[in-house]
Amino acid sequence: MVNSSPAVAAHAEGEEIEVLESTDVLPVAPEDYDPENSGFISTERFRDLLAAHGSELDPHKLEVLLALADANADGKICYQDFVNLVSSADELKMSNKRSNSFRQAILQGSRQLRNSALREEVGLGLSRRLVRHVAYETLPREVDRKWYFDSYTYCPPPWLMLAITITEVVVFMYYGLQLNRWVLQVSSPYFLKGPLPYHPQLRAQAWRFLSYIFMHAGIEHLGLNMAMQLLVGVPLEMVHGALRIGLVYVCGALAGSLAVSVTDMTAPVVGSSGGVYALVSAHLANVVMNWSGMKCQFKLFRMAMALVCMSVEFGRAVWLRCYPPAFPPCPNPSFVAHLGGVAVGLTLGVVVLQNYEQRLQEQSLFWIFFSVYTLFILCGIFWNIFAYNLLDVKLPPPP
Repeated sequence: MVNSSPAVAAHAEGEEIEVLESTDVLPVAPEDYDPENSGFISTERFRDLLAAHGSELDPHKLEVLLALADANADGKICYQDFVNLVSSADELKMSNKRSNSFRQAILQGSRQLRNSALREEVGLGLSRRLVRHVAYETLPREVDRKWYFDSYTYCPPPWLMLAITITEVVVFMYYGLQLNRWVLQVSSPYFLKGPLPYHPQLRAQAWRFLSYIFMHAGIEHLGLNMAMQLLVGVPLEMVHGALRIGLVYVCGALAGSLAVSVTDMTAPVVGSSGGVYALVSAHLANVVMNWSGMKCQFKLFRMAMALVCMSVEFGRAVWLRCYPPAFPPCPNPSFVAHLGGVAVGLTLGVVVLQNYEQRLQEQSLFWIFFSVYTLFILCGIFWNIFAYNLLDVKLPPPP
């Protein structure tokens, strides 16, 4: 037996699991080790050590260790399994996320964890109940839900989706007062004159390919996008963080405007539907792919309502595009941005949301879809530079 043995210790606030090297040797009963395999310890002894040295551990982390013991039907725990479980302490401190070795070490214990569901927690305050609700809304595995519930601290809060939504409301209110119009603002001759909407004549102003998300055709357009953005986007940001959700949202919005410039070349674009549809379609696809593991209440009803909202918003956009424009020859805003957002959500978005604790740079499928997306962006840029002149497209006059 080696002179130093690992002992499990907890941070003062129970935020990390650390491995401490001690010069003292833990007492070992003769029956705890197999003479030919000294790397094994009996599950009974392991539980005794947890009871003696794990009193300061967070209950959820202690439960993970107990699940490791329960998963070994032969009554022994391999030292290497324990090392795999706690060897990533430095990484846990830096990212508060689990490494692949951690996931592999507790994989066998996930069945036991699911038997003690997170929803059975009692005495929780409103904020912790919200975190638990979000965990069941977005994560398919009980061990993931427990880890997220244990580690989430509302710092930082889901600021990105809230900031985008507030900005959209402020811009809409400004134009509503300026135009003295709240429904179908797009029918006003001054609606497209601002610096935000995408217009094919002004496509050289590259910021318009993204800034158009802050403009909406009317209160009905804004209301549907806000509902989906807050009900789906905020929980996803709470779980996956602003960086991942922002990536999916921005990629969906940019793909939407570029898709319009390629397929509906004479139409303007307004609204955040490209980014919103990327998030919602990625979330719905993730729910379908992990249907048996998703334990959110009324999941079938929730999915149906999300599809209804998406269909209503898309139908409104198609109707508006086909409706005779108030100021020809400029057509009404295009609906193709919705389809661009869905395409991003079902490809890049699904990969981003599929494994919430694994770094994106470690996922080969992410790089494949990101490379395809980058190729599409480059093709769209070259299309906007050369295709309009080569095809001699008759564009509407600038606003």
